[in-house]
Amino acid sequence: MTTISKQALRARRHNRIRSQVSGTAVRPRLAIHRSNRFVSAQVIDDVAGRTLAAAHGREFAGAQTLQAAAVGKAIAERAAKAGVTTVVFDRGGYSYAAQVKKLADAAREGGLAF
Repeated sequence: MTTISKQALRARRHNRIRSQVSGTAVRPRLAIHRSNRFVSAQVIDDVAGRTLAAAHGREFAGAQTLQAAAVGKAIAERAAKAGVTTVVFDRGGYSYAAQVKKLADAAREGGLAF
């Protein structure tokens, strides 16, 4: 019996999600990435291959869930400056809990619709 690593399983989930989710100029993709220490988010126009806005947990102090909420608020503000109000949410294969949920809720409170 073979075992598959957590990273490989997440990569499979991420590929499955990305096959269906794509960002356009009208509705870019809000992509989330988590590491052991930080969480980051980008608003990406996949058609043009451009990042419209980005925020990273290094910019904020505190626990990871507090960082995630701050990143969500910051990405909403920066996306609004770039003229983006509606996005497609890409959780990157991560479960919708803890940091991902906090980031998404904060982005919604900040004015992003998804």
